[in-house]
Amino acid sequence: MRTGTRVLVGLTAAAALVLGGSTAASAATATSGWKWGPIHSTDGHATARGKIVVTQSAFQIRGSLDDTRGRGCSWILLRWQKGSDGRRGSAAYYNCTPGTGTFRKNISYPLTVEAKVCRGTSKKPTDRCSSWKTIYRQGG
Repeated sequence: MRTGTRVLVGLTAAAALVLGGSTAASAATATSGWKWGPIHSTDGHATARGKIVVTQSAFQIRGSLDDTRGRGCSWILLRWQKGSDGRRGSAAYYNCTPGTGTFRKNISYPLTVEAKVCRGTSKKPTDRCSSWKTIYRQGG
């Protein structure tokens, strides 16, 4: 009986370590990801950088958008192609105050994600755009 109890306690401890390790690995995956940027507007007054993180249901693009000038706004334009159906999507974020603003966008498992940084007004990006930069591509 005593031997059986020791084996059972040992297996329980091993299972706890395995489960604890996988939880820690999941947490590490959620906090790690692929860094991207910096991407600058052509005049250098707008800069974006960030990270792509895998969540339970999607990829999340996290980023910051810096505006170094008091006039006008900094913009980041995102576009992607989904892996599930091949459809394309896009989003845009802006920051009109000097300093750093943040953004997040969930995308359901994309094949590619590209970003472009521009200057503009509070209504739309107008000029000084960088070229499109690939910030994520499935498979590297």
